[in-house]
Amino acid sequence: MHETSPNSEPVFEALSRTTTDAKRLSQDGGSDTDLESTDDVDRTINGLCNQVDDALPVGEFQFDEAIVKENLEDILLLLVALHDGTHGKQLLSDLSRIFETELSPGTVYPCLHDLEERGVLTMHAKVQTKEYSIEDEEYVRAAVERTMVQHLAFGLLLSELLPQLGADDQ
Repeated sequence: MHETSPNSEPVFEALSRTTTDAKRLSQDGGSDTDLESTDDVDRTINGLCNQVDDALPVGEFQFDEAIVKENLEDILLLLVALHDGTHGKQLLSDLSRIFETELSPGTVYPCLHDLEERGVLTMHAKVQTKEYSIEDEEYVRAAVERTMVQHLAFGLLLSELLPQLGADDQ
C-alpha cells in the first residue's frame, strides 16, 4: 500500500486549486500571463500524474483508450476548467500527452458541443478557433466527484477481491 506524505495534497483538491490559480492568472491579462498559466497547468498536471503513478501498486501505467473514451466528458470538463478559455486543438493535445491516447476530433468535438448545448460549457468564437469555458462549475464539480468516487470504489473492490482469485485452488 502506498503511503502519502503528511504534506501531500489530495489530487482533486490540487486540481481545484490549480483551476482557481489558472483562472486568476488568465484574468490578470497579457499574453505573457497566458503562457505562464498554460505552463503552470502543464507542470501541475505532470506533477499530479507522477503522484498518481507513485500511488499505484504496479510499475508503469497507461490508460486504456476505452477508459478515456468512457470518461471523456469528465476529462474534458477538467481540462477546460484547468485551461479556462481553451480550444479543441489544445484539448486533443492534452488528451494525447496526458492519457497517451489519440482520439479523433470526431470523438472530442461532439462531446464538447453536447456539453455546450446542455449549458455546462460556453463557446466563444474567435477568428480561427472556438474557445470553451466552464459555464456551470457546480455541475462540473458534482459530475467529476461522482465519477471519481465510483472509480475509486470500484478499484478498491477489485483490490480486495483480487487476492480471492485462485484461493480455491490452494
